[in-house]
Amino acid sequence: MSAPPKLVIDPHSNVPVYRQVVDNLRSLLVEGALQPGTTLPTVRELGLELGVHFNTIAEAYRLLASEGWLDLKRRRGAVVTERSAPQPPPDALANFRRNLRQLIAQVRAEGLSVGSIAHELDRLNRELSA
Repeated sequence: MSAPPKLVIDPHSNVPVYRQVVDNLRSLLVEGALQPGTTLPTVRELGLELGVHFNTIAEAYRLLASEGWLDLKRRRGAVVTERSAPQPPPDALANFRRNLRQLIAQVRAEGLSVGSIAHELDRLNRELSA
């Protein structure tokens, strides 16, 4: 079995580290880079690798377990589970649109052009459709 992809966190980000770990892992899970049955590093191992306290990793693992992505095994790390697609709540699309608009406003404020944003959204669309 190959090693799980490396996670990257930005300690200078305004996003809490546990949230960065959750977001990174969730992306890998959704994209299929982490398959059911894959054992993730223990909280201590990943904490040492990322240079953060193990409780930060434990919180991230607990959150992903509550979403049905992980089965937490004491002293054996976390195991990726088979997860069926959940039924989206009625306001999921409206929430997505609001979050996407906020993200676009943020990157435009940082200087990205509308064309660059559109190009990246198109590229992501092609990746998701593949």
